[in-house]
Amino acid sequence: MSARLWRRRPAYSGRWEAARLSPLILTALIAGLAFSTPREIAFSRLLPAAPALAAAMWPVLPTILLGAFCLLLMIVLSFFYTDLGTQYTAAAIVAVTLAAAYGSHVRLQREEMLFQIRLVADAAQKVLLRPLPRRIEGVEIESLYLAAQEQARIGGDFYEAIGTPHGVRLLIGDVRGKGLSAVGAASAVISCFREAAYDEPDLQGIIHRLETAVTRHSAAFPAQDQPEHFATALLAEIPHDGGYVRLLNCGHPPPLVTHHGKVRVLVPTIASPPLNLAALIGDRYWVDVVAFDPGDQLLLYTDGVSEARDHEGEFFPLPDWMRRQGLEQPRELLDQLHRALLQHSGGRLDDDIAALALRSSNAQGAGAGHDGDRGQPDDRNAGAAGSATL
Repeated sequence: MSARLWRRRPAYSGRWEAARLSPLILTALIAGLAFSTPREIAFSRLLPAAPALAAAMWPVLPTILLGAFCLLLMIVLSFFYTDLGTQYTAAAIVAVTLAAAYGSHVRLQREEMLFQIRLVADAAQKVLLRPLPRRIEGVEIESLYLAAQEQARIGGDFYEAIGTPHGVRLLIGDVRGKGLSAVGAASAVISCFREAAYDEPDLQGIIHRLETAVTRHSAAFPAQDQPEHFATALLAEIPHDGGYVRLLNCGHPPPLVTHHGKVRVLVPTIASPPLNLAALIGDRYWVDVVAFDPGDQLLLYTDGVSEARDHEGEFFPLPDWMRRQGLEQPRELLDQLHRALLQHSGGRLDDDIAALALRSSNAQGAGAGHDGDRGQPDDRNAGAAGSATL
């Protein structure tokens, strides 16, 4: 186990290579000072610090060997200086080395446990946020997921993209809260979407299924820090012939579309309730239809992107940033967004981030006349007079 963990360390960064040499550097520094300074200063009494430092980053055996070397060094010094209190310093080296070896053993056990947990988390992430196909029919798709905590693997942000008989359907959302309770709610939403996206003929049918899934999950697995789960979500549908995209926004940050070189913020015509809040504020869902011609780009994201703050507390100016970008490929766009977010936030993210970048390359449907937005109410919640229909 020790050797395996020792070999994993270089994967962290090049700085770790230099850091784990620090016990040797400290030993050489103390030895040099002990031989070159008057005996009254007695730098040799600092030798127990070297194996103590080694316990924080070395396996058990190298830690013991360094302690033995320090003990031998102390014995050699005693031949030159007879009144250094060698027996006391030697006893301290032995005691500290034994304690350091035990500390190193405990640390390695915990690192092994953490490694196994991260393997499980990686497997869970591949199930929850499985890699998306880079292209579905005539739509290029790329994804970005960044955890706010460096050691985290999964969180409450989620996304999915599926090719269905009704067209390409996408989901992105964010569950309120953090931790395993948020992951469980996100898993319930994604699992339901993967089935409903094939079965339901329209986006309203999908959202009703998602609403039911979150409500049932919240009742079955109540969280300690909050009585109920709720989630924002955005559904998108690009039909087979292309030319436009249908959007149903349930309290989620509005997406951005680059249409004929102009960037627009797609604020919903009528706000739809977040998942599991329909019983409180009504279950009326509205679908907007937006032009999406070949070469157009669509950016879906969670609030971790738009609410990323700099050191002065200013939000990341996503629309302005988008307007400064060219017509990059989806992967390039997300890579630039990643770098811009890290630069804006000073390298520290306060919230999980998920984003989907889409680019239409479907030649069908071009010039179909969808130059603006239209709305479609949920037929099961009629009452909006004069609403346009698809």
